[in-house]
Amino acid sequence: MSTRILVIDDDQSMCELIQESLQRSGWQVEWRMRGDEGLELFRERDFDVVITDLNLDNMSGIDLCRNLTENRPDTPVIVITAYGNMSSAIAAIRAGAYDFINKPIDMAALAHVIDRAVQHRHLREEVKRLKNEAATGGRGMGALSGENRAMLKVYDLIRRVADTDTTVLLSGESGTGKELVARALHTESARAQMPFVAINCAAVPASLLESELFGHMKGAFTDAKNTRKGLLEQAGGGTLLLDEIGEMPLEMQPKLLRVLQERQVRPVGGNTSVPVECRIVAATNRDLETEVEEQRFREDLYYRLNVVQIHIPPLRARGNDVLLLAQHFVRKFAERMGKVVTGISSEAAKKLLEYDWPGNVRQLENSMERAVTLTRFEQITVEDLPERISRYESSRVSLGDVDSEHMLTLDQLERRYIERVLKAAQGNKTQAAKLLGVDRRTLYRKLERYESASN
Repeated sequence: MSTRILVIDDDQSMCELIQESLQRSGWQVEWRMRGDEGLELFRERDFDVVITDLNLDNMSGIDLCRNLTENRPDTPVIVITAYGNMSSAIAAIRAGAYDFINKPIDMAALAHVIDRAVQHRHLREEVKRLKNEAATGGRGMGALSGENRAMLKVYDLIRRVADTDTTVLLSGESGTGKELVARALHTESARAQMPFVAINCAAVPASLLESELFGHMKGAFTDAKNTRKGLLEQAGGGTLLLDEIGEMPLEMQPKLLRVLQERQVRPVGGNTSVPVECRIVAATNRDLETEVEEQRFREDLYYRLNVVQIHIPPLRARGNDVLLLAQHFVRKFAERMGKVVTGISSEAAKKLLEYDWPGNVRQLENSMERAVTLTRFEQITVEDLPERISRYESSRVSLGDVDSEHMLTLDQLERRYIERVLKAAQGNKTQAAKLLGVDRRTLYRKLERYESASN
């Protein structure tokens, strides 16, 4: 739909000049010469932007600006003022005006301000919509939130496999919410009333991992003073999440494979096996196919785990989900801290959308906790955001005459292109390597370097 603009100015020739100029850009323009008539039309119809002169015959421009913004605070008002009348312009801004432009009017500058004003309005509307969705739960599943197409696909896969015993492999970058997906698989299943047990394979020393998973008998080793059930048995008929499965030591992998095949586990130092009734979910931020190729992960175990794979997209590929999640975290931390913080300013929202979020949802959550902690207002502002986000500028490549600071280095260009190809391949690094014309090991090394540079 074309942008609709209302012009209020007691100079007819000025109204006609603005209308003629702006209509060339495809915008719909109506004008009135009296403040009361302009206000009446504004109340009857929906306009995207209002342009008004501060000097009107029958009404104070400041009063008109205040009436316009009180009626529809989401509609930007641009005021026209003469040079040297800055005090009036500042008063109009305080009355709610979005911006002002000096006479004589530069039509190109006016068009630019209108563009920014329209974007500002749309962003405010989007923030309000996502705030309402965050308050009512929105489209999501359990603790998962988001309405991006890639996330809708995740929800669909969860629902389709939740009530099966099929082993599921969760893939995705660190911080994307793989454990939340595992919990959603559990709560959406008939196992929901049974235990959900998680273990990070990278956080447990190799010497203890077998005992943690399988359990041990009293006296099986020096510190085994009592018989202890392993997590596979503790999970009962529930769900066991093996997080960071790619970090599992090679010597442990055939033992896990046997458990998956036989659905039985023998505690360390024991002579008899006990049945395994839990559902196994594994998660990794590594490309296990590359790990298999480099002989760091057993191929047979990989295929046993990868019966159904659910890929969780990175936050930078989820569009406006960034704002939906940010609103959710603002509400969460405001309640926890007992602060009145109702949302996010449009300028801060723009910064959140521009940032590329190398730390994904975890980084966003931490950033919103910091913002709620520091803010002195009811809305999160740009100043409340971490410096790396508030000062972030998205890089653009241009062949024109541009400032060198906006140009990309070759390394940045390569990284962004690889990330775009990975997104197109839905995170499948094998397919992405083929599209890029490199082998998987080369791609894997580059991704490792990018990840270490982000930490």
